[in-house]
Amino acid sequence: MTTQQPRRRAEIFAAAEDDDRRFSTSATADERTLLVDILGAQRATLEMKCAGLADELARRSVEPSTLSLLGLVRHLADMERRWFRRALARQDAPALFSSEACPDDDFDGASSDPAVIAEAWRAWRAEVAFADGFVADAPDLDLAGEDPWRGPVSLRWVLIHMVEEYARHNGHADLLRERIDGAIGV
Repeated sequence: MTTQQPRRRAEIFAAAEDDDRRFSTSATADERTLLVDILGAQRATLEMKCAGLADELARRSVEPSTLSLLGLVRHLADMERRWFRRALARQDAPALFSSEACPDDDFDGASSDPAVIAEAWRAWRAEVAFADGFVADAPDLDLAGEDPWRGPVSLRWVLIHMVEEYARHNGHADLLRERIDGAIGV
């Protein structure tokens, strides 16, 4: 008779592939490599927390909060855009899912409409690709940009802030996903 050991929440998320790259970063790599790899791991975690879901992505499952997994994807697409395109690359790139008139529309506008879901993922992937290309082409981490709220920012600060942003919202994603279908894990 086989006895099953109790599981911990900190185990690898069930949707993770056997070749999960999120934990393969060297702990002694140079600063740029560490920041880029840790941000990549946080992005991969968000994708895994959303894996296998369709219209459930828009479910507000932790009442009374209006957060949803899809809202997080939309919000993080806007954050990628804000920091990499607007602040660092100095592009005229307004937010995709929120505005001054509707500042929470990144969350509130998330719906189970398949077109809304597809657009959120397309936008998020495009913003991540832009950010990755921008970082790869940047001469160093001291490259500076300007944000109306924060003032001068360096690429180093933006990378750290984005790790912080994803880590915070991945905690939200943990709770949302567990309420949707019971899935837990890192």
